[in-house]
Amino acid sequence: MNLHAQHSRNHRFRAVFHYAFLLCALVLSLPASPAQAAQQGPLTPPPEHDVHRVGTEPVPPAPPSIPPEEIIKRFSQKEDQYIVARAGFTYKKTVRLEEFGPDGKLAGQLSLVIEAKPGADGKMYEKTTERPQSSLHYLEMGPEDFQSLARMPAYPLTTSQLAKYNLKYLGKELVDEVDCYIFQVKPKAVERTHAYFDGIVWVDAVYLEVVKTYGKWITDLGDMRSATMPFTIFETYRENVEGKYWLPNYMRSDDTLNLKDLNIQVRLVIKWTDYKPLPAATAAPTLPVAPPKPNS
Repeated sequence: MNLHAQHSRNHRFRAVFHYAFLLCALVLSLPASPAQAAQQGPLTPPPEHDVHRVGTEPVPPAPPSIPPEEIIKRFSQKEDQYIVARAGFTYKKTVRLEEFGPDGKLAGQLSLVIEAKPGADGKMYEKTTERPQSSLHYLEMGPEDFQSLARMPAYPLTTSQLAKYNLKYLGKELVDEVDCYIFQVKPKAVERTHAYFDGIVWVDAVYLEVVKTYGKWITDLGDMRSATMPFTIFETYRENVEGKYWLPNYMRSDDTLNLKDLNIQVRLVIKWTDYKPLPAATAAPTLPVAPPKPNS
């Protein structure tokens, strides 16, 4: 099967995903998984990203056909390519906040549509394109929440960052008919001004590129989160764009908003769509995405 056929196949990561929760639970020093709570409680995963647990006991991983060090080296080099390429694309981003009642039914929702386009200064700016409609009762999203989300690195394991992490090979898993290597990722140290990833990555076993991540971002103050929202653990899927680049496609976090005498199940979903390359003359591949600007 050639590269484009395989990437077309991988594009189906929007469909049903399997992932090794028990492995994650044993090797990660994370709090109880929100995704696990979703399986046990009223929050049913959406159809396009249904989550199925596999296995009942941890199994010692068989050694991969390629040394883990070589796998890490090669996927980190591709992360370098993708972080540069992503800054050369415009896109649409849909942010959805949801609250669920005691019966598990949707009780409130906010939907926000954002488009990312280059400004006159060459930087990429995100701007809301529709006035957000909200029926939320408890949650609210402000500028500080967008800034918190923007600080989460989309590609934490670039070659320049590898020395700051310990990576451990956990085994292989078949994800949507695609073999993936699974690695645990933990920062060696933490800082105040830079967030580090603590979680799991899934790497395509054929083309050695990260296609999914699950975990949190931490600083020396603890788990990175906004002041108004509880979300800390995020599950992120990527899609193949133009047969060459794996770019963020879907991010989700489930958590509980703890209020006085009341616990509210909440969910954050972010979808990236309509990736379009910038003309070569206007692309600024090394510039970060700026926080969203309000409508004028």
